[in-house]
Amino acid sequence: MNDLLQSIRRNAIGLGLFAMVTAGAIAVAQVGTKERIEHNIRMAQAKALNEIVPAGSYDNDLLTDVIAVDKRFNQQLLGPLPDDAQIHLARTNGRVNTVILPVVAPDGYTTQIAVLVGVHADGSIAGVRIIEHKETPGLGDKIDRKKSDWVLGFNDKSLNNPKAERWAVKKDGGDFDQFTGATITPRAVVKAVKLALKFFELHKNELLGQRLTEPQSVSGQLPQRSGSGE
Repeated sequence: MNDLLQSIRRNAIGLGLFAMVTAGAIAVAQVGTKERIEHNIRMAQAKALNEIVPAGSYDNDLLTDVIAVDKRFNQQLLGPLPDDAQIHLARTNGRVNTVILPVVAPDGYTTQIAVLVGVHADGSIAGVRIIEHKETPGLGDKIDRKKSDWVLGFNDKSLNNPKAERWAVKKDGGDFDQFTGATITPRAVVKAVKLALKFFELHKNELLGQRLTEPQSVSGQLPQRSGSGE
């Protein structure tokens, strides 16, 4: 009987030690993984922003020079944004030259489409990039820059170029191409980009009048990837 109790006690202690070591290993892995995930997210953000505002066209830190999309703004024009949505500002010598707006097109073919819309101070589009979508591969996914050049068609457009009634896909009488077999997706993005331009026009004075309140990096560069891997 004593041998049985001792055996149970040894097994219990062994299991307890194993559980402690395992929990510790998991905790360490989570900390390391969290830091890596945050780093990867930052790098993805940097890449998307730099595609819209090329390095050298600004001298501040795009990732930290931001404005919260709060009750000051007509948020509905930008779609159903997450609570922590931020507007990024590109500056030269402290003056805002480009505003990068987070936009959500709620009416994609499968679900919402997350978009970044860069707008120059003169109201023309600096660039548009799709940052998240679940559109049909081979059809609606052509909105993605990795799949086609379609989003480049927004470059230099504005609310007056084309005229308001032409801000639509060609099937609806507008100037923008749709995809063969997929009209809903490009229609949703065109509408979202037009609304983003309206948002900029409505809040232009406030957005362009933002003062630089904290010291900013003047490298004109966003963080670079470390190492040679993805």
